Amino acid sequence: MPMVEDEPRVYEIRIHGCPSSEEALALQDPVEHLLCPDPDHAPPCEIPWSFTLAGGDDGASTTLVLGVYTSGGRAARVAERVGTLVGEEHRVAVSEGGAEDWEELVEQYRFERGLRTERGGPEQ
Repeated sequence: MPMVEDEPRVYEIRIHGCPSSEEALALQDPVEHLLCPDPDHAPPCEIPWSFTLAGGDDGASTTLVLGVYTSGGRAARVAERVGTLVGEEHRVAVSEGGAEDWEELVEQYRFERGLRTERGGPEQ
């Protein structure tokens, strides 16, 4: 029996342990390529995503935060792939995020869902 995914919502995938904002920002390109290998593709993206920075748990480091709008299962799979990409020196954690903090993802999902439906693609 196929696994049934929950309804999409905002999740935050936090990449901890960056000693500086510059190092955290340097991780954006490889993570972006992981999510979207062909940046010139026709919309929509499979998973709407965005980045922001946050202070680290220890107060001395920076955390790269990847916001995604998808199901919990897919967010967990993305977090696992990100963890493999960034390696053991960075702890990767996934948690539910607040839609009010990621309004652009919610809007992107709604817009792209409309495109997907108009083109006859699957609705998620």
